[in-house]
Amino acid sequence: MDLTLALAGLGVGIVVGLTGMGGGALMTPLLVLVFGVPPVAAVSSDLAASAVMKPFGGWVHARRGTVNWKLVLWLCVGSVPSAFLGVLVLRLLGDDASVQHTIKISLGVALLLAAGGLLLKAWVTRRQRGDTPPEPITVRSVPTLLLGAAGGVVVGLTSVGSGSLIIVALLALYPKLRANDLVGTDLVQAVPLVLSAAIGHAFFGDLHLDLTAAVLLGSIPGVLLGARISSRAPAGIVRTALVIVLLASALKLLDVPTLAVGVITGAVIVAAVVAGLVRRKVTRQAARRIPEQTGSGWAGPEQRSPGQAKPTDDVPRLPV
Repeated sequence: MDLTLALAGLGVGIVVGLTGMGGGALMTPLLVLVFGVPPVAAVSSDLAASAVMKPFGGWVHARRGTVNWKLVLWLCVGSVPSAFLGVLVLRLLGDDASVQHTIKISLGVALLLAAGGLLLKAWVTRRQRGDTPPEPITVRSVPTLLLGAAGGVVVGLTSVGSGSLIIVALLALYPKLRANDLVGTDLVQAVPLVLSAAIGHAFFGDLHLDLTAAVLLGSIPGVLLGARISSRAPAGIVRTALVIVLLASALKLLDVPTLAVGVITGAVIVAAVVAGLVRRKVTRQAARRIPEQTGSGWAGPEQRSPGQAKPTDDVPRLPV
């Protein structure tokens, strides 16, 4: 068993535990680009590993009540059969070099969409607060079923989309869905989705148990560790790093020259650092304005510290 692959699974598992996203979007390109695994084998092995990893996060959200079960039902009605169909289409296309290249390009496009989904999720999270009361939503069965069907085909073909891509579509379809309910619903619906795709690959003989076992050896403790530290970790930094990794992986899978990948990735890193510094400066300036808006600077009776003197108007003057 490859311990290096297990360590890669550990890192991906930690990211999944921290963000709830990035399993297929990170593990599959790692298998293809770093370990030289053929794309079809990488897709099947990653799906099997995700089928074991996803229930951990889904169980936590189910216990916390942050799952919309009606949404899960209609998503699964569409995604479970279509995921198996995606695997069947992949098998009908064959496994020659041209098909492998097509899957590689499709995976690159899916990663670009996943990176965009993470950015959109970050924007929505800043606007939605976890302590706001949940607003009731009306589940639209037909659009939700079609969304699940489309996501299932993409997952069956590339292993990417059970988290990142479907979350983007759910945001567009149900903008009033709270961020934590969004993540919980997406994690739970992903369990039968990736399980169906993994069974399809196993049925057609694409599953490599040695690769799956090595990934699971690291990813399961990684998910548990990431979930434990998720409340303390700087989510913004993790999310930014994930977007950068997804972007670099996508460009490489799309056969962009290495020099161009380095230049683009470096520019994105610089932009992220500058954006972080600007955001911190704005936050500090806003914090400084708060005392200026309290009045003359003298604290009231309820705000005055025990040793602080009263205003001069209240101090009796001695005759000269």
